[in-house]
Amino acid sequence: MARQAKTRGTASGAMSARGENGIPAARLLIVYHSQTGHTRTMARAVLRGARRVPEVETRMKMALYAGLDDLLQARGLLLGTPENFGYMSGALKNFLDRTYYPAQGKISGLPYAVFISAGNDGSGALRSIERIACGYPLKPVCEPIIARGELDEAMLQRCEELGETMASGVAWGIF
Repeated sequence: MARQAKTRGTASGAMSARGENGIPAARLLIVYHSQTGHTRTMARAVLRGARRVPEVETRMKMALYAGLDDLLQARGLLLGTPENFGYMSGALKNFLDRTYYPAQGKISGLPYAVFISAGNDGSGALRSIERIACGYPLKPVCEPIIARGELDEAMLQRCEELGETMASGVAWGIF
């Protein structure tokens, strides 16, 4: 059964498998920031793909509204950002800054992947995320997706595949 609840900065995905006390057995968190709408479009495609895996509850939150509790409950993390001046967005950096120290020792090895909407090559944004992820430490499990310029159907399909791959890996415990 798919359910969608919208609250400020949040979209919940499919919920089905439950662990003890009715708490979902597996959660995937998508944290993103978007200024022009491109990264939001990519995040929605990632969410569509993740929803194909009913055993996983997928939560999508804008970076400014995501917090430590969201991160600590996740068994997988997808980070989405536009490329801003060759760097990740300030909002995504803010999320990572706010959660870094409180999450230390609690999420080591959490699987993650990245999707970037880039006006240039996106490499600076990717490098900055990878550096911070290394410090958590998070574990990269999928190739990053960097969309250069306008989004097309092929790119959105890749985003859906990324979401489905991450959700499947979380559901099956292979990451």
